[in-house]
Amino acid sequence: MQTNNFILEVPQGIPRRLAIGWLLLALASLVIGGLFTILIVLSRIPFSQTFIPWVDFFHTALVVHVDLTVVVWFLAFAGVFWSLISTARCSCGWLPLLLATVGTLIISAAPFLVGDAHPLMNNYVPVLKTPVFFIGLGLFGLGFTLLVLHGLLTSHPLHVAENGAGALRFGLFTALLMALLAIIALIWSYFGIPSELIKIGGKYYYELLFWGSGHALQFTHTQLMLVAWLWLATVSGAVPSLSPRVAIILFALGMAPALLTPFIYLAYDVNFGHHTIAFTQQMQYGGGLAALPLGLIVVLGIIKGGSAPAGVRAERAALVFSILLFGAGGVIGFLINGSNLTIPAHYHGSIVAVTLAFMGITYHLMPRLGFREISGKLADWQPAILGSGQLLHILGLAWSGGYGVQRKTAGSAQGLEGFQQIAGMGLMGLGGLIAIIGGIIFLVVVFMAMRPLKVES
Repeated sequence: MQTNNFILEVPQGIPRRLAIGWLLLALASLVIGGLFTILIVLSRIPFSQTFIPWVDFFHTALVVHVDLTVVVWFLAFAGVFWSLISTARCSCGWLPLLLATVGTLIISAAPFLVGDAHPLMNNYVPVLKTPVFFIGLGLFGLGFTLLVLHGLLTSHPLHVAENGAGALRFGLFTALLMALLAIIALIWSYFGIPSELIKIGGKYYYELLFWGSGHALQFTHTQLMLVAWLWLATVSGAVPSLSPRVAIILFALGMAPALLTPFIYLAYDVNFGHHTIAFTQQMQYGGGLAALPLGLIVVLGIIKGGSAPAGVRAERAALVFSILLFGAGGVIGFLINGSNLTIPAHYHGSIVAVTLAFMGITYHLMPRLGFREISGKLADWQPAILGSGQLLHILGLAWSGGYGVQRKTAGSAQGLEGFQQIAGMGLMGLGGLIAIIGGIIFLVVVFMAMRPLKVES
């Protein structure tokens, strides 16, 4: 095997079974979160308030949707990656998965177990201000914390040969370190917020609580995406012209801005939210340090490699649209001016870029985890459907945001008066529905591949 072949072999035994378990939790979060997505998108299409008048339901559904399709999906898939580099042979890795699964189920059921869910639309981890929801969120958070600690104790990326696989292990290990920083940031914020705000527990409190850890986790997600880019490029016939040593340097560069997290807390007072600006600048100037050069290298590999061979076209399409959306989201980020829909246009591009990278890795891993090989036109077209729909979605959001439509509103509260505003939101709705179709196709294809294999008699 060439040293610049960036491929991880799937381990046997407990790590392999844990990877399957985390993958099932990640897929379940998409299924449940997707049930809320349709009403969220429909509630924002012009004139939709005539048949979906429940603005409160919109906010409650949005909280659950975000927590499942972003927080749980991303962090559970991180569990898939970290299981692949684990050397553990004990059963202790099952406890984090069990706690995270139970927490996810409680989060999903919370809106139906209480009357008024009291949704709070704070950034990163929006919440329903009910005890049931916080129990679920706490259990999931505890499970994720144990997952990170387990990964740090059982992964040894520096003891491997200097090759593509070793570089990917290093990238995944740095993601573990950044996840640990996110956990520390959450604890630091909790003890740094004044008791008066804790008693009130309003939106501003949760904004301060999750701001630092949320930004640190963005670096974790990006690092995992970069690992996926190199892996997908290799398996889809576009091996990047990149030495493992340079890849390791780029992964270290991607981690560097996250290492500033403790210094931001030391320099700025959480009491007054002064740290929020510093974390925003950390993401603004450091979020693309590794993604930009590595993305360009991968794009050159795609151009040089030509068309993807049959059987890996879905992986190639996922890679291409992941890079495209991440770039589009980054460009839109520089257009943000005020609290309007340009902000969700930016992060929806980045979020779905990570999602597409994870979907591509799922296609690759399925037969290696003991499931059916995924092939066929439906799988080949799925990333393009989701990716193109999401491009329309974020362009519509950015268009409407440029004309002053505010974020986190629905129905008549959006104040759609001019043609530009209505047209932008209509484009957003059309793109969102296309993206939903792409997401549904992914789930159908993957769950079909999980059917038991026929045994020859």
